[in-house]
Amino acid sequence: MPETARYDVTSMGNAIVDVLWQAPESSIAEYSLNRGSMTLIDEDRAEFLTSVMGDERLMESGGSAGNTAVGIAALGGRSAYVGKVKDDELGRAFQSSLTQTGTLFETPFSTEGPATARCLIFVTPDGQRTMNTFLGASTRLAPRDINADVIGGSAVTYMEGYLWDQPEAKDAFRLAIEVAHAQGRLTSLSLSDPFCVDRWRDEFVDMIDAGMIDIIFANQDELKSLYQTEDLAQARRRGLAANVKLIALTKGYEGSELLVPGESAIDVPVVEVVKRVDTTGAGDLYAAGFLHGFTQGEELETCGLWGARAAAAVIQRVGARLTAAELAAVTAA
Repeated sequence: MPETARYDVTSMGNAIVDVLWQAPESSIAEYSLNRGSMTLIDEDRAEFLTSVMGDERLMESGGSAGNTAVGIAALGGRSAYVGKVKDDELGRAFQSSLTQTGTLFETPFSTEGPATARCLIFVTPDGQRTMNTFLGASTRLAPRDINADVIGGSAVTYMEGYLWDQPEAKDAFRLAIEVAHAQGRLTSLSLSDPFCVDRWRDEFVDMIDAGMIDIIFANQDELKSLYQTEDLAQARRRGLAANVKLIALTKGYEGSELLVPGESAIDVPVVEVVKRVDTTGAGDLYAAGFLHGFTQGEELETCGLWGARAAAAVIQRVGARLTAAELAAVTAA
């Protein structure tokens, strides 16, 4: 049996400052944006889109795994984070905002190379988010940034699929899995988005088949992309046969379900949402709620319900960060 974990979850991902703008629907076509998805952009494109947003924009430390880390801390969990920022104004702001939530963040700053990453998020009136990401310093995450004591001391190491876009980060990803499993800990992967899955499907499937991933988080489109089918039922069947402990499958308005290989799927009740304002952090907060319940020893259905409640809370406001007070209802009986 592994020693008692010092951290519930260590989240690992691209360290990015989110810049959000309540955008008119017309902006999607006007600026040739890929609606509802994440597109990688260069620094010049980032500067242009930032200027388009003007002064009516909200800035906060983000990144998919960063949002999950903060969510876990806000729920009362012991949270740690691994990600790379530069020693610049945005990088120091990212570190400050993350550590103020109670999340451990000790990844060394990058002292040269590109600036701290940013994600320019156009939030249209229907609450959909279109993300344009300049990865900057986040691409410099490397195996040397993996603290074996932190990873080995975490009950779950949660990694975002976006990390797979960079060779050194990919190596860091593999090392984190190796360290976690060597200590009897669990690993978790967010598939991030369908385009990410399209880019790295074969390698993701190879990792899953090899037993490197214990828990997968995916929405319907991501799971269908993973198994190259437009038939969700077929994707579910493949998921139920995967070499993982479980797949948490989110289905938008239809709620979510937990696919446990060798067993039947567990339906998670739909949580009512009064108004969809911004879906930016829905998947990130679902993972936070689920993993918090999981590391506290809750039943799987309860874990799913906590995830659904956290996601429902975050989509009713702009931005992907919630306080402990805003998440208090997540774990209510």
